[in-house]
Amino acid sequence: MAFGITRAELNEWKQKVSRGELAFLTHYWLDDRFPNAHSVTKAGCSDTAKLIDWGEQYGLKAEWIDARSSYPHFDLLGDKQIEILHDNGLKEHIKRFKI
Repeated sequence: MAFGITRAELNEWKQKVSRGELAFLTHYWLDDRFPNAHSVTKAGCSDTAKLIDWGEQYGLKAEWIDARSSYPHFDLLGDKQIEILHDNGLKEHIKRFKI
């Protein structure tokens, strides 16, 4: 279950992903499979080759891409989430979602 973002933020992320831009969306999240995680960052891009190349620098594998929707993305959690948010200048996500 996702919460803590606005419809406008979600739509902006979808538009960027659809244009082939690398886009980040962090939100609060509850999932019984990950009891220690309270947020997730979705790093998405409709250009999957670009997304794969980007993910490789962080050790992310192509098979980890969630491609079930029109918005292919990696789901980032924990230490990897923090590392990637820092590296991409998204410290406000860390602060806002208390990561």
